[in-house]
Amino acid sequence: MQTRAHTHIYLYTHFCVLMCVFCGAFMQHWRTQLKHTFVFILGAAAILFIYLMNCYEEPAGSDPGPYHVAYPRNYRFIMDNTSTCRSTTPFLVLMVPVAPGDAAARDLIRQTWGGESLVLGRRVETVFVTGLPGGGDAERTQRELRRESRRHGDLIQSDFRDSYHNLTIKTMVMLEWLAERCRRSAFAVKVDSDVLLHVRNLVALLLEPGTARRNYVSGLVWWHSPVVRNPFVRFYMPRAVIAQSEYPPYPLGMAYVMSLDLPARILEVSPLIRPIYIEDAYLGMCLQRLGVTPTDPPRGDMFLVAPRHPLTSCSLSKVVAVTTTSPSQMRSYWERSREDVHC
Repeated sequence: MQTRAHTHIYLYTHFCVLMCVFCGAFMQHWRTQLKHTFVFILGAAAILFIYLMNCYEEPAGSDPGPYHVAYPRNYRFIMDNTSTCRSTTPFLVLMVPVAPGDAAARDLIRQTWGGESLVLGRRVETVFVTGLPGGGDAERTQRELRRESRRHGDLIQSDFRDSYHNLTIKTMVMLEWLAERCRRSAFAVKVDSDVLLHVRNLVALLLEPGTARRNYVSGLVWWHSPVVRNPFVRFYMPRAVIAQSEYPPYPLGMAYVMSLDLPARILEVSPLIRPIYIEDAYLGMCLQRLGVTPTDPPRGDMFLVAPRHPLTSCSLSKVVAVTTTSPSQMRSYWERSREDVHC
């Protein structure tokens, strides 16, 4: 009896071992299949997510997230009484994006380089681009903007909320205005309000025989600009937004000039490229889709984004655009740039 019991135990033990081996093999096979299935589903979900991130057009009024902006949209101009490109046809239009409440910057530009209307025999006109003011004093700021517009006739305002995050919207609205109004003009320059523009040098550059009248974009061109992947660094962009490691070449937003055949063409391709909040990089993405490559200026000292101040009179005589650190410095540089310096 004891022997039979031992035999039963022996057989049962072996049976259990065999069942464990079988179950283990089955579970291993099942886990492998499950793993492959999971990887497949995860990959498909990732591809779908990337597709939606690049192609999805969010409904009006929705939050596009921290990296995108809600453009294109049907923004409209609520202030536009300037005569520029309406009753005049300037050779060069100076477009200055500026905050609604920054009347001091606009006045300084009007008194300096923005007040130059005839340069080397070519007509030059300045227009300021702004959006809706925010904050508790928005109504007062808007009233002051209307008075300023009646007084100077050089403001255009669209109904987007003016903010740093919406600089891409401001740029695209600027292009909309140029495409609609200034097709007969030759060039436009977008220039930040803290930048000194040497208008004479810019017009001279545009009049050179080698300067193209079509497909022309120039400024301080950034080539092979890396996409920032560190989330703790400014201008961070996750791979889900931009998979490429580099941005297409683009002119730095401080100041760039373009031929006026381009605004309408950029607007045509912009719906195909979901806009990011880095406005100059987005411009480069649109230019790449058009097959247009920015042109380096003839000299590297013509566009200076972070120069060592103060600049010499010789340096000022060569620049096209240079960032300044204060209103007094801009005024001083403008006065010195008008001196007849040869070096």
